Amino acid sequence: MDGQARDDRGRLYHVVNTIEETVIAVILGLMTLITFVNVVLRYGEGGAFLTGIETLFGIDLPGSLLWGLEVVLVLFAWLVLFGISYAFKVRAHLGVDAVLNLVGGGTRRVLVLLSAVACIAYGGLVLKGAWDYWAPFAGLDRTTGRAIPTGFDDTTRDQAFYITEQIPVPFGNAWLSETFNSYMDGDERVVDTYDKLPRFIPYAILPFGIALMLFRIVQATVGVVRGREDSLIVSHEAEEAVAEVADLNRDR
Repeated sequence: MDGQARDDRGRLYHVVNTIEETVIAVILGLMTLITFVNVVLRYGEGGAFLTGIETLFGIDLPGSLLWGLEVVLVLFAWLVLFGISYAFKVRAHLGVDAVLNLVGGGTRRVLVLLSAVACIAYGGLVLKGAWDYWAPFAGLDRTTGRAIPTGFDDTTRDQAFYITEQIPVPFGNAWLSETFNSYMDGDERVVDTYDKLPRFIPYAILPFGIALMLFRIVQATVGVVRGREDSLIVSHEAEEAVAEVADLNRDR
């Protein structure tokens, strides 16, 4: 029965892990590829290599990717927000455990659970703020209430027309424009076509990344409650100090 419960938990854990780690790997790969291509185009312009490619394929390569830097900045922001939740998963966040190491097992567990509750409360506040910031860019409503959502504010100013500076729309421009950037003028629906990628797409990582972080905190808290984990953090400094002392003792 216990093995079956662990298997059930493991399936959800595996699915989320696979998605998270795949996205992080893709983001890192895209950042590297775009930066590499941009450097080659910028410093190889007029050279034999790029001239040969232009001749072979009958194309005219640009001197650089105008949107490359902005895309890399967006991907870096995505990587940071995904990394926050990933660090909770692998317990890579640093913390001060001096007090925890002074108390016994029962008290230590209570203190860890109190810190977990504080993290969940903090994550909920950040999630509300992330939604309230992102929602207007997607033509959605902010939440009401200062700390706890009490509903939705239907007077939120629509900001779906905001676009990025250089990033083009790779596909689905007609659908995006009709869905998010249209309005009624009398009985006629007017559609403003995006000429650049709308901001709500890169900004969507804010609520999604924070929600994933909150999921990881809750997951870690459940692990503490069930006795699978004894802390939400790991202190690398302490581990390194212990390793150094162990090395010194072996040398003696």
